[in-house]
Amino acid sequence: MTETRSAPVEGLRERKKRQTRLHISDVATGLFLERGFDAVTVAEIAEAADVSVNTVYNYFSAKEDLFFDRSEEFARRLPRIVKERAPGESAAAAALRGMRTDLAELSPSLGLVEGYVRFLRVMRESPALLVRLHMMEHEYQCELARTLREEAGEGPDDPLPDLVAGQLAWLEGVVFEAVAEATLEGASPELAAALAAARLDAAVPLLGEKVLAYAVKPVT
Repeated sequence: MTETRSAPVEGLRERKKRQTRLHISDVATGLFLERGFDAVTVAEIAEAADVSVNTVYNYFSAKEDLFFDRSEEFARRLPRIVKERAPGESAAAAALRGMRTDLAELSPSLGLVEGYVRFLRVMRESPALLVRLHMMEHEYQCELARTLREEAGEGPDDPLPDLVAGQLAWLEGVVFEAVAEATLEGASPELAAALAAARLDAAVPLLGEKVLAYAVKPVT
């Protein structure tokens, strides 16, 4: 007889914490889009969300975290895709497949949604957010490099995982920038996705064979 284990049920305390975090984030996002990131204080966010300033900081360590609240899940996306790649598939092939799927499906994680232009404008007008974005991109690339190192079985001193991670992160940056440029010029999500896909296709041949064939998952 096979034992079936159900997924853990979210408790009342956990659900309330998740709802509070989401509420604070939604209120903050509304204020940022209305007035700009730098013009809004944490105290104003707390007042609008009807919580204390301490409560805001209990959920978000910095104001920038409120703006990029949905980014953590996306940051794990490429490492997850690499880990789950099919037998016989390289890390780069899996990453490209994931990017193309997201473009075809108009994934919100790429900003392929109506209203993304407002988010972009707020971000680009704030030096603090641009600095934080750069830090997040670096952390994201480091996590991808760690995953590649584990998947390829490379030692800690081998530079290849870091170099390949840099190339794959660059490719994804090409996609993001293409979507952003098109969106700021007034393109619909569908058109932005098509333009980004064309840019991605143009960028792929610039990768070397060693990158494209790196970390092929063994066929068992």
